[in-house]
Amino acid sequence: MAFHRFLALVTIVLFTATTVSAGTYNVKSYGAKPNGKTDSSKAFMAAWSSACGSTKAATVYVPKGRFLVGGLRFNGPCRNGAITVRIDGTLVAPSNYFVLGNAKFWVLFHGVQGVTIVGGTLDAQGAGLWACKTSGSRKCPDGATSLAISNSNNVIVYGLSSINSQMFHIAVNGCRNVRILGVNVMAPWNSPNTDGIHVQLSTGVTILNSKIGTGDDCVSIGPGATNLWIEGVACGPGHGISIGSLGKDLKEQGVSNVTVKRVTFKGTENGLRIKAWAKPSNGFVNGVLFQNAIMTNVENPIVIDENYCPGDKNCPRQVSGVKISNVRYQDVHGTSATKVAVKFDCSKKYPCRGIKMQDVNLSFKNQLPASAYCVNAAGTTSGVMKPTSCF
Repeated sequence: MAFHRFLALVTIVLFTATTVSAGTYNVKSYGAKPNGKTDSSKAFMAAWSSACGSTKAATVYVPKGRFLVGGLRFNGPCRNGAITVRIDGTLVAPSNYFVLGNAKFWVLFHGVQGVTIVGGTLDAQGAGLWACKTSGSRKCPDGATSLAISNSNNVIVYGLSSINSQMFHIAVNGCRNVRILGVNVMAPWNSPNTDGIHVQLSTGVTILNSKIGTGDDCVSIGPGATNLWIEGVACGPGHGISIGSLGKDLKEQGVSNVTVKRVTFKGTENGLRIKAWAKPSNGFVNGVLFQNAIMTNVENPIVIDENYCPGDKNCPRQVSGVKISNVRYQDVHGTSATKVAVKFDCSKKYPCRGIKMQDVNLSFKNQLPASAYCVNAAGTTSGVMKPTSCF
């Protein structure tokens, strides 16, 4: 389906869901208080229960204001396949990070079909937990993902803002046909583990026209992600768009058929990255297209790292079992903050194969020539090639 036709379809779906719903369930009608202080969790769950139990299309409506909510678990299956969660206000997490810190998820949609989440802001108030983690304390909880969608089909997230997550902002796990459009993700560059959007064990996920600035990967792609389309994403600050890390487990699903196009990176640690643990695994990456990417002062614009071994624990002196093949880079240009703008550090046991580079033009600090570094990597080049290929 053409991109513009897809947007037209989304507009029709959103209009229908939000204006022609048979029933609208306002969380205030169930006792929610928009003062940011009163716990409104029960009211949200009651509104969801009514919408989920309706045999006709339904809307859960969150009006303007700040609503304090703890962990929300919106479970399916529902009696209808057309529920809209329309948010005009802000959901606020408890300031005490221990309330959610060990719960894994703050707002979870599990086992749902045909749910559309429109607008609104999720404010997870993660600063306290970040400070705990950076202090070196061993008493800090892992933190909760702000919005998780799991084991669900045909879900749309449109126009949502997520700020200051404790951990991941948005996570998609075990799903089919999830579309994330026009989202805005914000967290400081030094906020740990605050990935913008994470996708794993899912197929048919689309991420479009979104701005992501955070302290970890803007988009992270985990094992079992297939048929993934990312377009129109602006990344920065952050660690780039990353496939991986992969190969942490011996038996692991691979990543295939990934398209990343019309993306920009500004002041990020990485641009287009694939990373894998330096340990045995049956994981793989096959069929990736990186197209039309603009780099501005990016430390590692193009990087494949198969010697990932944080803290040199559990994997020193081992080699990665992840097989990487058929990765294409087309029309990638801009500036590198380091001399090495292209780095392919692949597995000694399973070298990277079938890398294709076309019209890559990267300079070092906007003026000086950059360089490329290749180990255990083979491929071809065409068109403009700066830095000079190391194949």
